[in-house]
Order: sequence, then structure tokens, then C-alpha cells
Amino acid sequence: MSGKVNVMIVDDHDMVRMGLKTYLMLEPTFHVMGEAGNGQDALHQLRKLGENELPDLILMDLMMPVMNGAEATQAIMTEFPGLKIVMLTSFLEDDLVVQAIEAGAVSYVLKTVSAEELIYALQGAYRGMPVMTGDVSQALTRGIRQRTARENESGLTEREKEVLLLIAEGKTNKDIGEELHISIKTVKTHVSNLLMKCEMDDRTQLAIYAHRQGWVKNKG
Repeated sequence: MSGKVNVMIVDDHDMVRMGLKTYLMLEPTFHVMGEAGNGQDALHQLRKLGENELPDLILMDLMMPVMNGAEATQAIMTEFPGLKIVMLTSFLEDDLVVQAIEAGAVSYVLKTVSAEELIYALQGAYRGMPVMTGDVSQALTRGIRQRTARENESGLTEREKEVLLLIAEGKTNKDIGEELHISIKTVKTHVSNLLMKCEMDDRTQLAIYAHRQGWVKNKG
């Protein structure tokens, strides 16, 4: 690996960012060129940079306020497809692993890994090679199987069903985005998928469909 690898650290905890930055600064191959406290802040910073100023790698926390790691990864990969993102998290929930990888993260690394394992993951990500420990790989496999089983029941993902129920309550895309903590663009994508999967023409028909399925609880 020749030259410096520029890294952006995204984590909502100041001490975590400081610790990661301090350690990476000791590694001759890495240079920490920026940091952010959440996904939205990271996205804003990236938009201000020129093409030659972008980081090579982003070390991204998963659970953050405002915009979490999976949402940020999806948004960043849409606007900056050349960037490589390593998800660093304390959580090993099956569905979270699937969300992170589907969003575009190269690797998913637990915060319990050793410093050497983290460096190995970053080096692998820089080369475009996914690096996962055995427990993460097993969680990914379980998560995919569970999601497939859920989708086979109704043809809808859990997130699509959440969006559908909110549509049935008369929520706007903005309302849905705020309630589910996702972007309006992501909401629109889910709505489009719902219309296609349910073979409906508009939101009203989707709302009626949800009621007919018995998914909407009467509030009284």
C-alpha cells in the first residue's frame, strides 16, 4: 500500500472519535482527514469537498442520532459511489448487519475487535475486499434467511410494511420520514416499491389494501 490512506471518522461519541483518531495517527499508512458526529454531518462535509479532497475510507458508527450509519451509507454511496465505508458498531443484531451491507458498507466490524483486526479491516476495505469475523458472517447469513422468510409471508419487507401502515394513517412522506428517521427520498422509494408489489396506482389504494389485510389497528 503506497501513500497515505485518507480516513473520515463518523461517530456520535467524542471520546470514541478521539480514540480512533489517536490510534490511526500512529499508523503510517493512514491519515485522519476529517470527522463527523452523525451521518448527516458527514454527508454535508463530503458535499463541500472537491473530487480530489474526498476520503479514501469512512469509518462509520451504526447507531447515531439524526442519520444513522446505514442511512448515511446509502446516501453517501448514492452521491459518492467511489467511497468505501467500514461499519464499526457495538451491535451484532442480524437485521442490522444485513441493513449495513445492503446499504453499501464494505465491511462490518464490532468495536470489540483488536486494534490489529481493525487495521486489517481498513486495509482490506481500501482494496475493496470485505473483511468480516466469523460471528458477523453468521449474523449476516441468519439475517438474510430471516428477511427472506418474512418477505415470503406478505411479499413486503418489514420497513415497507411500516411505511404502508403510516400511509394508511394518512401520513405524508415528510411525516413518515420523521417518524421512521429516514430521508424523504428513502420514503419515496418504499412507496414506489409498495405500489409495484401491491399492484396499486396510488396511496389511497394502498391505504385501503392495508385495512383489508387487517394490519391497521382501530384507534379508539
